[in-house]
Amino acid sequence: MILCARGLGAHVDGPPARWLFRELELEVRSGEVWALVGPNGSGKSTLLRHLAGLLAPREGVVSLGDRPLARVPRRERATRVAYLPQLTELYHDLTVRRLVMLGRAPHLSRWRGPGELDRRRVDEALARVEATELAERRVSTLSGGERQRVMLARLLATGAELLLLDEPTTALDVGHALAFLELCRRLATEGAALVLALHELQLARRYADRAVCLGAGPGGHHHRGTVLEVLVPEVLGPVFGVEAREHPGGLSFHALPPTER
Repeated sequence: MILCARGLGAHVDGPPARWLFRELELEVRSGEVWALVGPNGSGKSTLLRHLAGLLAPREGVVSLGDRPLARVPRRERATRVAYLPQLTELYHDLTVRRLVMLGRAPHLSRWRGPGELDRRRVDEALARVEATELAERRVSTLSGGERQRVMLARLLATGAELLLLDEPTTALDVGHALAFLELCRRLATEGAALVLALHELQLARRYADRAVCLGAGPGGHHHRGTVLEVLVPEVLGPVFGVEAREHPGGLSFHALPPTER
């Protein structure tokens, strides 16, 4: 097991004051892809920030291996856990290659600059997100989708065993979104663990192994299990306020009248 959460709870003071999630149990293992789903404001980004060690939980504990995450030295944490938020600092004046090289920073020191291994990891990361041709471009010249692919490459360059990604496919066109999720599956096959906040429920069900659905009711209620236990009409319909149906091609969703939501 790479990371686990025990009795995790996050509260917002409001208005209105409420629990985003409470008594959340999570065990993320090598080779798994987890999907975090839920309506806007349900706590997906907050949960990822707790798992990354950027927020201290109101309740419970997050552990990396057999140690509480808060006790893991920052440099070690940075080499083992990589986090990509929705909004990132873009470093407009850098070339793409130099930006992706920043992902190698936890492996370097003030006395040792990037070496051949670091340059190879950067090249591999760019190739994996189909951005090799962007390597010498300035970040300021990239489109939104290109920037997202480059930030994903920076994440991959860390070589971390656990990747936490907040809506990583949002700025990608459908082709690059599918290619990225296929890459996530390959990374899991190679032994990495991934936790992704996703809005695309069909893709979450197709590419993830397990899922957490937040926003399932007052008091921080949530659903957790395999995708075939969680990403089903009887769970998703009430959570999102829609009519959800399952058919041979997957899931379909239909708006409900306001009086029925």
